[in-house]
Amino acid sequence: MVAMMLLMLAAFASGVLNAVAGGGAFITFPALLFAGVPPVSANVSSTVALFPGQMASAWAYRNEIRGVTEVSVTAFSVVSLVGGVVGAVLLLTTPDRAFAGLVPWLLLFATAVFAVGSFMPALAARLRLGGRSVLVVQFVIAVYGGYFGGGIGFLMLAALTLFGLRDIHAMNGLRILLAALMNGAAVAAFCLSDAVSWPETAVMAVSAVVGGYAGAHAAKRVSRDVMKWVVVSIGVGLTLYFFVKGAGA
Repeated sequence: MVAMMLLMLAAFASGVLNAVAGGGAFITFPALLFAGVPPVSANVSSTVALFPGQMASAWAYRNEIRGVTEVSVTAFSVVSLVGGVVGAVLLLTTPDRAFAGLVPWLLLFATAVFAVGSFMPALAARLRLGGRSVLVVQFVIAVYGGYFGGGIGFLMLAALTLFGLRDIHAMNGLRILLAALMNGAAVAAFCLSDAVSWPETAVMAVSAVVGGYAGAHAAKRVSRDVMKWVVVSIGVGLTLYFFVKGAGA
């Protein structure tokens, strides 16, 4: 009973964190391990449990997403879904060791790009991507998201900055929607497997939905400048965490 309560709290906190800037799995995965779920099942169950919360957050941001005009939301959604499927297939056929080593560098790059786009708009304007290149970049990110996914939220926020978006709330809503689409293919495959620990996953999914929806509404009430600093701070923290983790491996 105590373990289930802790899992519910962890899922709620993860839903809130995913709604703000991403990284919720860094709470639910260790929580599941603490509850006695085997590592592989914990990783799979964490992904499945958080998926409904992502969809709830995307729904809460639906008005901001509709206001995005810098890129085609429909095209981005299709590219993200296809890329997520490709990444999931790669995950089942190739090792993830090489990608794991790149995670801290990708997080560092993404955080730096997002910071430049948010606080140095003149410089960001020179780096802006356009045309078909935006879809190519998003497809690569989607493949990475389906394959590994570590820090995918920060990579997408950085990419959206390069695509010309500046409204942090619209960027956050689009980022959540695209991440949910990328994870959808993996979740479908996981649900057909025996790897999901359903008692824990079901309880956490409900809490993640509540946290995701509440977090999205709370984040929209925070000033845009504060939100940008929150995103950068979380990005720096996760970057340092993965560099330290890699050094200790």
